[in-house]
Amino acid sequence: MNAGVAPPVFLDRDGTLIVERHYLRDPDLVALEDGVADGLVRLQEHGHPLIVVSNQSGIGRGLLTLDDVQRVNARVAGLLGEFGIEILGWYLCPHAPPTACECRKPLPGMPLEASRDWHLELAGSFVVGDKQCDLELADAIGGTGILVTTGHGPEALAWAEGMSRPVCSGLAAAADHILAARQE
Repeated sequence: MNAGVAPPVFLDRDGTLIVERHYLRDPDLVALEDGVADGLVRLQEHGHPLIVVSNQSGIGRGLLTLDDVQRVNARVAGLLGEFGIEILGWYLCPHAPPTACECRKPLPGMPLEASRDWHLELAGSFVVGDKQCDLELADAIGGTGILVTTGHGPEALAWAEGMSRPVCSGLAAAADHILAARQE
């Protein structure tokens, strides 16, 4: 990796950026997790492209629509925008788990699409999320997965620790980890 080019940071949405609300369809219920703005501001200041990659199986299950998800994403983008944070791209997998698709995490479809769209190098990137599939996605693209213990994070904690994966209390601590790793 070129030391002068900051690698992309792929971010899970629910339980990582925003408080987990099962199959969220109402933008008025969006709330940022603690420390998200601080962590993302610091990553952005250091030149890291910020990209959201989110499994949204509620669409495939008929529990919400693509429009619902886009309205929630717009609300998240608006809240982040208040801090000057710009998300480079928003990618989602609308498929329910039994569907054979290439985009559902931990498969690399969403980051591959982002790589094509934005000419990003995936090797050396970071994936921050609250589930095992987020860390496995990092493996699939040659990146580093960081588990946050917000959202569903406690459910994946034993697995992450057993696999010697970085575990952070939230996005601010994950940003500290990423920035420290870049100093090494």
